[in-house]
Amino acid sequence: LQNDHKALMKQVEEALHKLHAREKEKHAKDEAEALAEAMSQNQSLPQAFAKVNSVTPGSPASVSGLQVDDEIVEFGSVNVNNFQNLQNIATVVQHSEGRPLSVTVIRGGRRVHVGLTPKRWAGKGLLG
Repeated sequence: LQNDHKALMKQVEEALHKLHAREKEKHAKDEAEALAEAMSQNQSLPQAFAKVNSVTPGSPASVSGLQVDDEIVEFGSVNVNNFQNLQNIATVVQHSEGRPLSVTVIRGGRRVHVGLTPKRWAGKGLLG
């Protein structure tokens, strides 16, 4: 009986080691997949619908931090799904005079949020 018990306990111990090793491999594989998915989500930037060609120094756009070559992803309520032409942006700007707008741009491969408040200033337009 003692010999049978020792042999059986050894089999149980080996089976437990195999089970835990498989579980450890599965956990490492799941972590690697989750990390790869997170990296791919970070790299998949939204599509831009407009690009900033110029920013006048001292203008509301300049003060807010908007820069030349920023690619606009969202401008207030305007995004790639509902953008038709620049008149969409002009309408949002006119209706938001004096109120902050949330603007999302892609700058240097990264997503950047800018708070832009259209207002009258010494130059032309409400943005500059």
